[in-house]
Amino acid sequence: MMAGRFVGSTDPIMEMLSASITVDQRLSEVDIQGSMAYAKALEKAGILSKTELEKILSGLEKISEEWSKGVFAVIQTDEDIHTANERRLKELIGDVAGKLHTGRSRNDQVVTDLKLLMKNSLSIISTHLLQLIKTLVERAAIEIDVILPGYTHLQKAQPIRWSQFLLSHAVALTRDSERLGEIKKRINVLPLGSGALAGNPLEIDRELLRSELDFASISLNSMDAVSERDFVVEFLSAATLLMIHLSKMAEDLIIYSTSEFGFLTLSDTYCSGSSLMPQKKNPDSLELIRSKAGRVFGRLAAILMVLKGLPSTYNKDLQEDKEAVFDVIDTLNAVLQVATGVISTLQINKENMEKALSPEILSSDLALYLVHKGMPFRQAHIAAGKAVHLAETKGLTINNLSLEDLKSISPLFGSDVAQVFSVLSSVEQYTAAGGTAKSSVSAQIEQLRELLKRLKEQA
Repeated sequence: MMAGRFVGSTDPIMEMLSASITVDQRLSEVDIQGSMAYAKALEKAGILSKTELEKILSGLEKISEEWSKGVFAVIQTDEDIHTANERRLKELIGDVAGKLHTGRSRNDQVVTDLKLLMKNSLSIISTHLLQLIKTLVERAAIEIDVILPGYTHLQKAQPIRWSQFLLSHAVALTRDSERLGEIKKRINVLPLGSGALAGNPLEIDRELLRSELDFASISLNSMDAVSERDFVVEFLSAATLLMIHLSKMAEDLIIYSTSEFGFLTLSDTYCSGSSLMPQKKNPDSLELIRSKAGRVFGRLAAILMVLKGLPSTYNKDLQEDKEAVFDVIDTLNAVLQVATGVISTLQINKENMEKALSPEILSSDLALYLVHKGMPFRQAHIAAGKAVHLAETKGLTINNLSLEDLKSISPLFGSDVAQVFSVLSSVEQYTAAGGTAKSSVSAQIEQLRELLKRLKEQA
């Protein structure tokens, strides 16, 4: 690409810094798709004859076959995927290959390639994400009668259904799915035909290009089209949020799988041992998911820093976008499939969950008991706290306080207070939408099943 204007050779270290072929050869197939569409537009504009078009299309098909078979030979002078494909095309069909780039710039070419790849990649990611959500929802439906402690500040708080826990993560992931769908809409805008920055001078039919490459619409402004990477930032941002949600789920499961909690057992398939301690069973799969959140966020932070100081239109800095996108695509595809495997194969330890439901977890129910007797909640909260303190002082669990003990705190306590200390009764009182009562959890499951159907149509 240096011929004509420049004299002499490029510094070899500069060539290494500038070259992107090791990264962007992943765009080989979509680059060929874009070139085929552009060749057809050139023929319609009268730049190519029908014979020339046929030669170019035939040559591009041959190059596509070489890439798919893994026999395409990259050489040292191939700076990027665009120059590599064009160089090979000239080797196959001669100088007519030089007509293909007429009116086209690598500026509009590369952003078109990246969008084409991301359109397909986001569909695959969405499919894996929906499978994970479905796995969570269906497991929640099967194990709806299992109850365990819910935690705030990593302290026992209130009893919940295991299904409520699973669905809490499923709901967060549905928002991620919706975000990916929104991003796909903004990716689906064709930049090809924008040239270097000023547009295309050959009366190229951009509607033909849009139709050939299956974009929903055409970019409105050529200067914006070649430089905007909003879709990259949006993708990396949505991916970061998705990874944060997966990291939180992974952390919860890591804690629940420890011997100190013992709520669940992870499948050996997703664990590893220790090189020194034979007894160890490490939750590597979940730890790796947790760590990859930092990797993905790093990619987002890096591209934001690249973009923040750029002037208008294309700048070489934008070469950094592809490595970030490819890395995050691969990361998401891997962690989503592993997360689905972990959820589908783990075994819950129902007895340990039940043992952890110690009576003090029903302290808020004791306060609600007084509320139903007519006491204002703030006073009831204080009274229940006094009961907790009294039980601790006497070395008892709160449910073993005598009626006389409780009456010393409030005369509203009666013999029916014993009914408070039932875990099942506790969870069943949360019947409002979104709560942990069985009826509410069942409603959540049905709503999520319907939402999954709609999200699948958009994927």
